[in-house]
Amino acid sequence: MKTAFTVFILAFFISSIHAQTLPVARNYQAAYDKGTRSTNGTPGKNYWQNSATYNIDVSFSPLRGILSGTEAITYINNSPDTLHQVWFKLYPNYYQRGAQRDQEVKASDLTDGVRIENLSIDGVQQVQDKLGIMGTNMVVHVPALLPGKQIKFNITFSYILNKTSHQRTGMVDESSAFIAYFFPRIAVYDDIDGWNKIPYTGTAEMYNDFCSFRVNITVPKDYIVCATGNLLNADKVYNSQVVQRMQSAELNDGITKIIDTTDLQNGNITAQNTTNTWEFSADSVTDFVFATSDHYIWYASSLEVDPATKRRTRVDAVFNPEHKDYFRVIDFARKTVELMSYTFPAWPYPYPHETVFDGLDQMEYPMMVNDNPLEDKADEIELTDHEIFHTMFPFYMGINETKYAWMDEGWATIGEWLLSPMIDSTIDPDDYGMYPYNALAGDDDDMPITAMSNQISDNTYFLNSYPKPAMGYLYVKEMLGDKLFTKALHYYIEQWHGKHPMPLDFFNCMNVGSGINLNWFWKKWFYEDGMPDLAISNVKRNGKKTTVTIQMKGTKPVPVHLTIYYTDGSIQTLNQSIAVWEKSSSTSLDFTSDKKIEKIVLGDVHDADSDVGNNEWNP
Repeated sequence: MKTAFTVFILAFFISSIHAQTLPVARNYQAAYDKGTRSTNGTPGKNYWQNSATYNIDVSFSPLRGILSGTEAITYINNSPDTLHQVWFKLYPNYYQRGAQRDQEVKASDLTDGVRIENLSIDGVQQVQDKLGIMGTNMVVHVPALLPGKQIKFNITFSYILNKTSHQRTGMVDESSAFIAYFFPRIAVYDDIDGWNKIPYTGTAEMYNDFCSFRVNITVPKDYIVCATGNLLNADKVYNSQVVQRMQSAELNDGITKIIDTTDLQNGNITAQNTTNTWEFSADSVTDFVFATSDHYIWYASSLEVDPATKRRTRVDAVFNPEHKDYFRVIDFARKTVELMSYTFPAWPYPYPHETVFDGLDQMEYPMMVNDNPLEDKADEIELTDHEIFHTMFPFYMGINETKYAWMDEGWATIGEWLLSPMIDSTIDPDDYGMYPYNALAGDDDDMPITAMSNQISDNTYFLNSYPKPAMGYLYVKEMLGDKLFTKALHYYIEQWHGKHPMPLDFFNCMNVGSGINLNWFWKKWFYEDGMPDLAISNVKRNGKKTTVTIQMKGTKPVPVHLTIYYTDGSIQTLNQSIAVWEKSSSTSLDFTSDKKIEKIVLGDVHDADSDVGNNEWNP
């Protein structure tokens, strides 16, 4: 205990000294000054965040495509500020005529947006024309909401679900739908920016508070419903055989066919009422979504994700049986949950179930993912593990994706790179995003990763959100080693799960958690312009000894992976981590062999390099 405590204090001291070497924006400095955040990466003594409880009743008619509902929201102001406005998100207004969008929507999907039929505050009905609706934002003026107090909203709403322009939500086919962002929800009010007023325009994603949900979903007979959270009334909406299979799946490692094609043929899967109401609950989650179909089958399995508590997670694949490739998804999904729990990030899977729904997109939500079918097995694996990995980032960690997409997409990308070959060692190495970065590094499209996500688009958004941060995480992982990197990452997770970490919180936590000041790398890789370019600058042979000199011609630190190919067909590898570039732009590697060298090649699949023409030496 004493040794571990001493090491922690030393790491804390080192990090505290050096943390300010990274750029600190004024709004972030204000958070330090107010004590809501700390330069050592931990939440400050005055940290706070707001929350709400949502009681939602919603009805959906797949044939009519109309979703309507009511919600009762109790919002708690834990901030030190008196609030005179409450900002809402009306995400379906992405499809409203005239709304700001950065992606195309077909004319047939344009609507009048969310119809707010009634809104009351603490029982007092509000005048409709005083609701400030601006695209996907709605501002509501409220009586002074003092610190520590709560306010209650009752809202009646409806909108037409999109059918052809499937942007993360919408009709999948004539009688299947994946429905996300369907209810008016209160925006985040935080200690960095106040209200999150950034509109949803299609590319940059979401930022939501951790809330509790009780949701009743009414759909026609024969439609099943999958959703975030726990189903509370399975015995009321399913026949007894389906309920028994669900219970069996939750206790067994093997695959259970909860609903198969025979069940579809026989019918009577759901209660034979005109409509059925499905009751779900979910606590401390950032969002709630659901999906429904009358012709999907359901495969499930489960596994123990936490040996300490024996807690299990059920993994589901719910899909159209005509999509033959989807029959493998249950295996890929279960293996992803297992690897996340025990290998990387080696954190017990935090939720009771994970459902992969056969949709028309590639998008993640708490306990749910909306994945399109794919014919190539490698693509299927990489999509499945990428989207499920998002469970940790952003959902368990409460990331602000509207500003910092790299804080979640980068993790899902490194998760995809690392987990995919563990799921199936026969597939080629996953190089998602590497080619475009190598091709575009240093161009004017290539901005620093820390550029705000809502202010960039196209190539810049992709590079900054996916491959570039994933490489940064991977290079640090290689430098620290698996054990120390995991320790540092767990320290970050421990400090910030269920909260709202920002970039400096992550960097400082990794410094403290590892006991190593990594600011030199964070600054070069995440904050600065430049490009990666390593080169074999010299090869010197002296008898059996060979010395290879590597020069960092670019400004971005990249690991050194050297492969020596011998004429007899054998190979040898030599590696150095990014640590060699902290104080130098040149390094040398020595090896001894009496074999004849065919060639020496620099680089590996995830080593970024804007000029590979100087990466090979031939005798």
